[in-house]
Amino acid sequence: MSGLPKTPVLVEEGGNQCRKRSQVSNEQSSKRAKLDEMNVNEKKSNFSLLTPNSNGAIKMSATTIKPGVTTKKLVIKNFKSKPNLPENYQETTWSKLREAVIAIQTSKAIAYSLEELYQAVENMCSHKMASQLYVNLTNLVEAHVKANIEQFLSESMDRQVFLKRMDDCWRAHCRQMIMIRSIFLYLDRTYVLQNPSIHSIWDMGLDLFRHHIAMNTLVQTRTVDGLLLLIEKERGGDAVDISLLKSLLRMLSDLQIYQDAFEHKFLQATERLYAAEGQRLMRELSVAQYLAHVEKRLKEENERLLHYLDPSTKWQLIHTIERQLLSEHLSGILTKGLEALMDGPRLSDLTTLYNLFSKVKDGLNELCNHFNAYIKKKGRTIVIEPERDKTMVSELLEFKERLDHVVSSCFQRNSKFVYSMREAFEYFINQRQNKPAELIAKFVDLKLRAGNKEATEEELERLLDKIMVLFRFIHGKDVFEAFYKKDLAKRLLVGKSASVDAEKSMLSKLKQECGGGFTCKLEGMFKDMELSKDINITYKQHLAASQESGGLELSVYILTMGFWPTYPAGEVRLPAELTRHQDHFAKFYLAKHSGRKLQWQATLGHCVLRAHFAQGNKELQVSLFQALVLLLFNDGDNLSFEDIKTATNIEEGELRRTLQSLACGKARVLSKAPRGREVHDADHFAFNNDFTNKLFRIKINQIQMKETSEEQKATEERVFQDRQYQIDAAIVRVMKMRKALSHNLLISELYNQLKFPVKPADLKKRIESLIDRDYMERDKDNPNQYNYVA
Repeated sequence: MSGLPKTPVLVEEGGNQCRKRSQVSNEQSSKRAKLDEMNVNEKKSNFSLLTPNSNGAIKMSATTIKPGVTTKKLVIKNFKSKPNLPENYQETTWSKLREAVIAIQTSKAIAYSLEELYQAVENMCSHKMASQLYVNLTNLVEAHVKANIEQFLSESMDRQVFLKRMDDCWRAHCRQMIMIRSIFLYLDRTYVLQNPSIHSIWDMGLDLFRHHIAMNTLVQTRTVDGLLLLIEKERGGDAVDISLLKSLLRMLSDLQIYQDAFEHKFLQATERLYAAEGQRLMRELSVAQYLAHVEKRLKEENERLLHYLDPSTKWQLIHTIERQLLSEHLSGILTKGLEALMDGPRLSDLTTLYNLFSKVKDGLNELCNHFNAYIKKKGRTIVIEPERDKTMVSELLEFKERLDHVVSSCFQRNSKFVYSMREAFEYFINQRQNKPAELIAKFVDLKLRAGNKEATEEELERLLDKIMVLFRFIHGKDVFEAFYKKDLAKRLLVGKSASVDAEKSMLSKLKQECGGGFTCKLEGMFKDMELSKDINITYKQHLAASQESGGLELSVYILTMGFWPTYPAGEVRLPAELTRHQDHFAKFYLAKHSGRKLQWQATLGHCVLRAHFAQGNKELQVSLFQALVLLLFNDGDNLSFEDIKTATNIEEGELRRTLQSLACGKARVLSKAPRGREVHDADHFAFNNDFTNKLFRIKINQIQMKETSEEQKATEERVFQDRQYQIDAAIVRVMKMRKALSHNLLISELYNQLKFPVKPADLKKRIESLIDRDYMERDKDNPNQYNYVA
C-alpha cells in the first residue's frame, strides 16, 4: 500500500486503535491537514503527548475528492504494540495531586490548573490506579484532620471562643472538601460508584471529621455544653449569635450525631427549664397572663426550630413544653381562672385557653368538665334564690346567650361543649321543681301582652325562639302548660294580646316541641274565640231582624269548659236591662245548640259606659264589676261601702279593689271620704262631677290582685291531679299490653313513658290505688309481680 500519501485517522474505543486511509486529491490538502493536526494536538492536553513515540490520536481534516476519481477500499488493522506509561508516572502524578491538596488545606495558591489536575485524576483512574489514589487521598485528608484536633484541647479556652473556633474549623473543612472533590470528581463518579462499600469523597471527609474531632469526648462535651448555654441565654432574652448556633447544629446533623450527642441533653435541659418556670409562674401570674406566656413560649420555640434547630426535634420539643407548661397544670389553670374568664366573658383569653388545651392530651375533656361545672354553679344560683324570681327568666336568657357566644366564637362550636352546656342547663333548671316552668310561662305572658313596646315583631319572634330553648330543658312541662293556659285565657278574653300572629307562632312552637296532645286545649281556646265572633255576628243579625236591640250592644264569648281554666262562679246582681239581654242571648243560643248549658262568668266581663261630667261627656272602658258600681250612682249621689256591697253582691275583697280603682287610681271618677289609699267599711263614695281627662275614651284598669300563694298552690294542685290521671293511664296501658309484669320492670317502663319527673314512691301509691280499684292484682305466688285484670 505504498506510493500514496497517508492521512491517518484514529478512532479510539476501549484502548484499541485503528487507522483509516484515504486518497487525497492534492498536496495542498495534505499539508493543511497536517497543520490542523498539529494545532489540535497543541490545544489538547492528553496522555498521548507524554510518550516520545506516540501512536496517539490525530484528528483527520476534511479532504476534497475530485469528481470522477474512484475511492479505494479501506483496510483496518490493530496497533502492533500497546501504548506504554512513562516511568514513575503514578508517583509523579500523585506528587502533583498531593501538592494541590495540601495547598487547598493550607489555603495557598495551587501551582497547576484545575483542568490539568482533573485530567491527571482521570488518567490514573483509566489505568487502574483508582484504588491506590483513593487510599492516598484518604490518608492525606485524615492527617490534616488529625492535625486540627490539637487546637480544641486547651483547658483554659472560653466557651464562646471554643465554639467560634469549632465553627471556623468546620466551615474550612467543608470548603476544602468541596475543592478537593471538584479535582477528584472523576474518581468519585467512577471508582466510588462501582464500589458501594466505599464512601464518597464528601462522606469520607465527614466521616474523618466526625471520628477524629466531633466524636472526641472532650471536644463533643464542650461543643454541646456551649450550644446549650447559648440556647439558655437566648431563651432568657439575651442576644446571641444565631448564625453560630445554626452552623454548629447543622454540623452535628451533617455528621449524624445530632440525636445522640445533642438532642437528648437539649430536651432534658428544656424540661428542667420549663418545669421550674411553670411552677413559678403559676404562683406569680394570673391565668390570662400565664396563658399569654405559654403561647409566647410556644411561638419562640417554633421560631428556634425555624432558625437553627433540626426539624426532627420539633415534636419532642413542643410536646415537652406543652407537658411542662400545660399538662402538669390543667386543673390548676381551670380552677384558678376559668370562672373569671367566663364571667367577663374575656373572649380572646378563652380562645387562647381553648387553642392551648386542644394541643394536650385530655385538655379539652378537662376544660369541658370545668365548663359544665361553671354553668351548673352559676345557673343554680339564678334558679334557687327566691329573691331573683322576678329576673330569673331574663337572667337565664342572657346567661344562655353569653354561653352560646363563647361556644361559637371561642370553642369553635365543638359538639362536646354544646352537649355539655345543654346537660348543665337541664340539670340546674330542674333543681327547683315547677318554679322555673311557672316563671317562664309568666315571662311569655308579659311579652305577648298588648302594650309591650320593647320589641318589634321580628325581635319578639327571636325572643320566643330563645324562650323555647329554655322550655326544652324543663322536665315539668305540664306546669308550664297550666300557667300558660291561665295567662293566655286572660289575654284572649280581655283583649290584651299584642299580636294574634305572635300567639299562634308560640302555639306552633309548643306543638312542634311537645306534640298535638300538649296544645289541643290551647288550640281549642283559639277556636272558641273564632266561633264566638261568628255567633255574635249571627246574634246581631237576629236582633236586627227582631228589632229587640234596646240600645244595649251585647257581645258574648262562648267558652268550652274543658279547654279553659276553671273560674270561681260568683253570683252578682245585674241591672234588669242587662239581665234581660243575657236571658235573650241564652234563649237564642240554646235554640241553636240544644243540650248545652250556659254558665255566666261575671269576673271576666267588661263594659263601655257613657258618662256625663261637667267638663263634657266621656266613654269609660271598665270591667263588669266597675260598671255595676258606677251604674248605682245614676240613682244616688252618695253611697256607703255597705250600700254598694248590698246592691251589687260583689265579693268583699273584689269590691274593695274595684272601688280603689275608681276612687284612688289615676282616673278618679268617684270621690272617697275620708281620703286614703285603702277602702274601709265606713267609707262613703260620691260621683266626681268635676272629673277631667284630655281623652274621650278612658280605660280604667282594674287593680289586679297579685297571685297569692294559695292560687299558685291551687294551680300546682291541679297539675298534680292531672299527673295522677296520666300515671294511672300509663300503668293500665302497660299492664294491658304485657298482662303480667314484675314491679321493677313496670317502674322502668313507666319512667320511659312519662314526660314529667316522678318519684318511685308516687308510682307505688298509684299502683296500690289501681289494685284497690281492681284494675290489676298481685300474683298469688310472687307478691313482686302484678297481673292485669281484664
